[in-house]
Amino acid sequence: MNSPFWSAFVNSIVPYIPGEQPKISNIIKLNTNENAYGVSPNVSNALKQAIGDNLKLYPDPTAGQLRQELGRLHKVNEDCIFIGNGSDEVLGFAFHALLKHNKPVLFPDITYSFYPVYCRLFDISFHCIPLNDSFEINLQDYQNREACGIVITNPNAPTGILLKSNSIANYLDTHPHQLVIVDEAYIDFGGETVIPFVKKYPNLLVVRTFSKFYSLAGLRVGYAVGQPDLIEGIVRVKDSFNSYPLDYMAQIGAVAAVKDIQWSINNARSIIKNRKNLIDALNQLGFQTLDSKANFIFTSHPLHEGKKIANYLRDNKILIRHFDSPRIKNWLRITIGNAEECKRLIEALAQMN
Repeated sequence: MNSPFWSAFVNSIVPYIPGEQPKISNIIKLNTNENAYGVSPNVSNALKQAIGDNLKLYPDPTAGQLRQELGRLHKVNEDCIFIGNGSDEVLGFAFHALLKHNKPVLFPDITYSFYPVYCRLFDISFHCIPLNDSFEINLQDYQNREACGIVITNPNAPTGILLKSNSIANYLDTHPHQLVIVDEAYIDFGGETVIPFVKKYPNLLVVRTFSKFYSLAGLRVGYAVGQPDLIEGIVRVKDSFNSYPLDYMAQIGAVAAVKDIQWSINNARSIIKNRKNLIDALNQLGFQTLDSKANFIFTSHPLHEGKKIANYLRDNKILIRHFDSPRIKNWLRITIGNAEECKRLIEALAQMN
């Protein structure tokens, strides 16, 4: 479908394709890396109490209270934090504000597939660096290349493999004139954040989301942490697009979630336990699974095509994510569900012919 009113640009772009949000009931949804466990009761209570006359007012354009809470959590000043409408928007603003130069931006060939979409949307030159044969990011492969910056998801998606923080620090030391964006959407499920590095490195921007660890995918809250000049650049783009990106209820819910962070820590521990059990069970069925430090796994079976497995599970009302890219066409990304969901997944796979 197209329209005579579309610009040539609209005709040429290839948008990001999000994971399916099914409209049918009684389905196990393991395809979009949502948290398997619910939000803190404190978040629910805060949202209920917030409903009132304040909804007629515009929200705080700087999300000041949330920035205060995150500043205390990460031990940084408020002017080192930018809040946006989900980490996707934060990343989009950051690409536009900080990576539109005369040199390309570098990121892996297998990673979050929104990155090339941003580049095409904002006319940013980019180059993909192949993961090694073990599907790992090797920052040595990024050395000695003309680039304005690099973008890495850590742990990477869809592989779940973690890049050690000392490797990132070494790259920051040796490439002071390149911007390094670290997308830490999944860091709380087994990794170590590099946010403490922000004070030392003016070329580091760390992007986080409330969708995974805090179980708030429905509220759309994301943020970036970097030195104030980087944040100011992103704010300038934001204020040229939408000066009120994060709505009032989202700010209330996110503040409550940070204040009750122990709830999310406990949930993350349950997911990590379920992840280990799921990997062990898949190994018993002959699957080969990468060493994930995220709330999902990346797995394949030597005797079954990835698309066939995904279709079989869908027929059994279990959704997982299959990618058509040539290098990973037989691999599957499976969100870590709760214990019962993981059990039903294994039971279904055990019956597969």
